[in-house]
Amino acid sequence: MNDQALAAATLGADIRALRKARGLTLADLAAVLNRSVGWLSQVERDKSDPSISDLRELAQALGVPMSMLFAHSEAPAEEHGYVVRAGSRRPMGSGEEGLIEELLSPDLTDDFEMVHSTFRAHSKMQKPAHRPTQEVGYMISGKLDLLIGGRAFTVGPGDSFRIKHEPYQWSNPYDEPAVAVWVIAPPVY
Repeated sequence: MNDQALAAATLGADIRALRKARGLTLADLAAVLNRSVGWLSQVERDKSDPSISDLRELAQALGVPMSMLFAHSEAPAEEHGYVVRAGSRRPMGSGEEGLIEELLSPDLTDDFEMVHSTFRAHSKMQKPAHRPTQEVGYMISGKLDLLIGGRAFTVGPGDSFRIKHEPYQWSNPYDEPAVAVWVIAPPVY
């Protein structure tokens, strides 16, 4: 694997991708963190390792769960940046609403991300989300009720759906989990 591909799959590269996806400059994020632009630049270039407290503050400032910044698995060198094994997916979010998500993309440096989502039976998103993204979901199993831009839909295995800069909410009032794969652009996790 070349050095560019290896560099793309690092913590620093993910932080840079998340910062850019939120339209923040180095100076903007550094100001929020009360750190220097130089320090943040070194973190993004993997020249400096942030502390646990730094990671907590970065996650909060970028609006992502801290697990996204912790869970960089060690893939074999020839697979790094190319393959994500089923047992090495990075968990995302807290799962408290009944949604368990895992990153299918090797990192967050692409123009989109792929996410594997499992919606527990009898779970519901508590508050609608409205993100500046385009998202497409594909249902693998189970059923899911969606409210997208004020319109109600029920989707099941083989169905797909799109959310394009609209508020949305999901619920799984059914007796079995629902599983979907999402493509989200730009990356938000």
